[in-house]
Amino acid sequence: MGFFTTADTTGTEGGLAATALGRFRHNPKSFLKLILLGFTLVGLPLIVALINSAVSIDRLAGQSRKAVYQAVQITLASHTLTNEIHLMERSVRQTLILGDESLLEGYFQAHTKFGKTATNLFQLSSRTEQKHMLAQLQSLETAIFQQVSAASQVPDKLRELVQSFTPLLESTRNFSTVGYALIELEVEEMQNMAEHAHTVMVWELFALIPFAILLALGFSVLITRPIRQIDEAIRNMGQGELSKIVRVDGPQDLMYLGERLDWMRRRLLKLEEQKTKFLRHVSHELKTPLTSMREGADLLAEGVVGALTVKQQQIANILHSNSIQLQKRIEDLLNYSALQTEKSALMKHQTNLAGILSVVLQDQNLAIMNKNLKIDLASTELMIDCDKQKIRIIIDNLLSNAVKFSPPGGRIKIWTNKVDDSAQLDIMDAGPGIDEIDQDRVFEPFYQGRRMPDSHVKGTGLGLSIAREYALAHGGNIELKANRSSERRSDSEYALANGRNIDLVQQSTAGTHFRLTLPIHDPESS
Repeated sequence: MGFFTTADTTGTEGGLAATALGRFRHNPKSFLKLILLGFTLVGLPLIVALINSAVSIDRLAGQSRKAVYQAVQITLASHTLTNEIHLMERSVRQTLILGDESLLEGYFQAHTKFGKTATNLFQLSSRTEQKHMLAQLQSLETAIFQQVSAASQVPDKLRELVQSFTPLLESTRNFSTVGYALIELEVEEMQNMAEHAHTVMVWELFALIPFAILLALGFSVLITRPIRQIDEAIRNMGQGELSKIVRVDGPQDLMYLGERLDWMRRRLLKLEEQKTKFLRHVSHELKTPLTSMREGADLLAEGVVGALTVKQQQIANILHSNSIQLQKRIEDLLNYSALQTEKSALMKHQTNLAGILSVVLQDQNLAIMNKNLKIDLASTELMIDCDKQKIRIIIDNLLSNAVKFSPPGGRIKIWTNKVDDSAQLDIMDAGPGIDEIDQDRVFEPFYQGRRMPDSHVKGTGLGLSIAREYALAHGGNIELKANRSSERRSDSEYALANGRNIDLVQQSTAGTHFRLTLPIHDPESS
């Protein structure tokens, strides 16, 4: 029997550390970084959409402000140009009528204001059409100004210039009309821009929200997968499944945790192997002197060394009975050891189930007689493909369990049935039953229930575990039936198997009811 040394442990841990460091170089991530990266990538598309929407809204707002400002300025400037043209025409008419050249001073002031207003409009206008009309308007007004300046010394010549203001007014009105039309065009462009921005925002929402959801789901899988792998590894080790290698994919810290869990699994596996080896060796060493003890008890009980008194015969029977019980405990340990090392190969032959049951009852006859138990047997001839020795161990464990927990003078019911392509063997005692807390664990190795008979030697807790393993190896199963809820149904099944009326069957008290189910034909051969 070997143990882990400090050097072995140190070497193992060093190898694991080197392996882990090698993986870290290829996968330099931590669980926190993975979460932060997930949040960043999920939130980034939404942030981009938000920024794009803000830029579009800001552009639309700027365009709106510009359009409103241009509309107001063009409207005011158009009114100013019209007023100044009227002032210039009025000044020329007054000068012509009154013959006072000083009245032309109003014309020149209006001309100056007209020029400044036209220049401002030219700078404000953003369209070529507007600028072209302003240039024509300025050119026409400049020509009138030159003529007025030349005719200022000769008032009669001003009469010819009065009619020149009419085309200028008409051009100003056309400019205002075109300006209003351009303003409407600007408004329409803003509406189109707003609709386009709205469409883009809607499509961004339709595209980015599913994309963000897919990213969130993807990162959820990446984040939860290593956690599920760790949980599965811990659950497998808790259930004793130590053959599965622990692998954790994902961030480096969780990968390192997976490496440590796998190291723990290998340690537990080695400890399990050492325990099994220890049980096998101890069981073997105990069986050798036990054989001599049993043979000596048999010789005493048979009177080979001389006749025994009644009390001596009782002592010899006690020695014989307890040696048998001790042998069964040792055989349980050996069978459990064989199951753990997977050396319990099945040797299947066609066997009569009733015959195996009869042999087991004969073996248990002394214990049954000691407790004055009554056996209600309803067994039919059932030929099944099985390993006779393993099935005998199963039935022996179930029957000895029923004998052990049955009260003195109690009744044990045993019956067999054929259900479809399976054979069923039911064993039902009248003992205290199994506590509800223990029912889920009765088949666990070394587990001892709460309700133990005070007068009986405590067992190993391996009988039911070995029996179930052998049943599963045959393709069958052993079930614990709930007697309290199915007492009458069990009595009905027993009466049917025995060919008797249910009214004639004695009702049993609540006890323990096990059912062994085995395939009639070998599943592997079919």
